[in-house]
Amino acid sequence: MTRRRSSYRSVASLQRDLAVCRACAEAGYPLESLPVRNLQFGQRAYMYGQAPGVEEGKERRPWRGRAGRTLRRWLELDEDEFYATFYCASVTRCFPGRDSRRGDRKPSPHEQELCSFWHQWELELLRPRLIVPVGGLAIERLLGIKGLTSCIGSVYERDGSTVIPLPHPSGASAWTSMNRDLTERAGRLVREELAKFQG
Repeated sequence: MTRRRSSYRSVASLQRDLAVCRACAEAGYPLESLPVRNLQFGQRAYMYGQAPGVEEGKERRPWRGRAGRTLRRWLELDEDEFYATFYCASVTRCFPGRDSRRGDRKPSPHEQELCSFWHQWELELLRPRLIVPVGGLAIERLLGIKGLTSCIGSVYERDGSTVIPLPHPSGASAWTSMNRDLTERAGRLVREELAKFQG
């Protein structure tokens, strides 16, 4: 049963409620997993994707499949460093299932709204120094920008956080192979911003 409090004082309590959220399933959407969640907190960077994939849905942990390995390679982080650096979230938190044509099903606008509760509270509690939206849907939800070419390789500011968009590292997208220079520039910008955390 979905449980949402009127306010939260810690990310841990937010994650406990997120772990049992069934809002989209209760609204009739054909989800194929329970919510994916973080197992550690205290990160100063926030990664915001579209939705979990098959592997993430099975393990209930973010960025576990091939796209996650590609993403870590772009950022030059091993697995432990990646999860210690980024609190990982997404527009929707359960694997939405396969699309009948190709790849994973894009969450509907209603599903996106049902999950926005968790995202808003995470930003309120974490107040991250860096936000990295990954892929077109996350970029549009966070920055209101449509289309990757106009924003990949650029730096933005939102409510005191630095925002650096990345393309989605999915093998289903041809954009990254056609825009390697922009993808490499965006990865470099993220790495440079993370280096400031150690300063």
